[in-house]
Amino acid sequence: MDVAPAPAATKRSNRLLLVILLAIIPLSQVPIDIYTPAIPTMVTDLGASNTLVQNTVSAYVLGMSVGLLPIGIIADARGRKPTLLVCLALLLVTSVGCALTADVYTLLGMRFLQGLGGCSTMVIVYAIAADRFRGARLTSISGLLGASWGLAPVMAPAIGGLLVEYISWRGIFVAVAVAALAAGVAVALLLPETLAKDGRTPIDLREVGGVLASTLRRRIFIALTLVFAVFAVAQLLFGVVAPLLYEVQLGFSPALYGGVALLVGAANLAGELSTAHFATRVPARVLAFTALGFFGAGAIILCLSGVLVGPSLLWITLGGMLALAGCGALCPLAYGLTLGYFDRNLGLVGGLTSAICYLFVAVTMAAAAGLPDDSQAPIGFVYVGVAVAGLVLLSLCLPRRRSSAALSSVHANA
Repeated sequence: MDVAPAPAATKRSNRLLLVILLAIIPLSQVPIDIYTPAIPTMVTDLGASNTLVQNTVSAYVLGMSVGLLPIGIIADARGRKPTLLVCLALLLVTSVGCALTADVYTLLGMRFLQGLGGCSTMVIVYAIAADRFRGARLTSISGLLGASWGLAPVMAPAIGGLLVEYISWRGIFVAVAVAALAAGVAVALLLPETLAKDGRTPIDLREVGGVLASTLRRRIFIALTLVFAVFAVAQLLFGVVAPLLYEVQLGFSPALYGGVALLVGAANLAGELSTAHFATRVPARVLAFTALGFFGAGAIILCLSGVLVGPSLLWITLGGMLALAGCGALCPLAYGLTLGYFDRNLGLVGGLTSAICYLFVAVTMAAAAGLPDDSQAPIGFVYVGVAVAGLVLLSLCLPRRRSSAALSSVHANA
């Protein structure tokens, strides 16, 4: 059930809080997307293989997956604000370290630590949102947060492409450090603590284990988390494979690729905004399967064009836009629905959801680093598999003719 209308002062406070959250959450994704246009340049500059440099993405995602759960637990025990500040400091320091490194293996280590800091801007931001909002309103806010998070794949590759072409790939990591510093100042000065002391959960490993076990027994939690995971994989995979398709196969410059990535990312952003807009207006099942239809259309276009035509600006871009529009709608929808099933331990639950997702992403992305990049067909076939998995999972967790009353029943029985 949605919360009752707040007094005017509380509404103003919630608006300010939401603005801060919208500004901070992209920092979990920016360190992935902003330097993807630089991957071919980094391969040459660091004297490393494509696979090793691509695995710096996996290292960051692995750091996220390892950090999400403990950071969520700490935020439940110590409060949202101090935990977020410490993690932003870690993000700043490791970003500077990435900018200064001259060795790909050191970069891999730094990227792992960078992921530990960056993950807080996802799990803690969503926990703060769940502290203040509930029900369909929380799902709608989740869509807005997903849209802001989605600004990273829209804007970051374009900015990164300009930085690598006119400055250096190292300037990209300096930009991330500056963003982390600005976020830290905003949090310190403007963000209120949303978790009251009587709502905090002391760190008790036995109790944590009990909450984890209880959560993992909920089939609806597992299904929605896997929806989030498989479509997050699909979204991130395009960001890793696309630079090689556009820059190597089609001969684009990093800046020109950044412009195309801006277009593809805009489709992803449109999907996220659709969740924010329609979450309180249409049933979750309708929204989810419509998004899946967009994703499936993009997967088919990538497959067929890769087999029949080969690398093509039109078909790679069109297929990518449709697929990422679907991802953009499905990821925040699944995450918001998942958090909506819980009233306490939201940092832990959000951390567990994200940890499962990003561990899945890290393993998959490491395996996908060896994916052939001479055409769009391989990623298209992977997307077909993702679409089939999504169809099965969504059919399980969003039954036909699901109404608000039915949703309440699932909450009770999950």
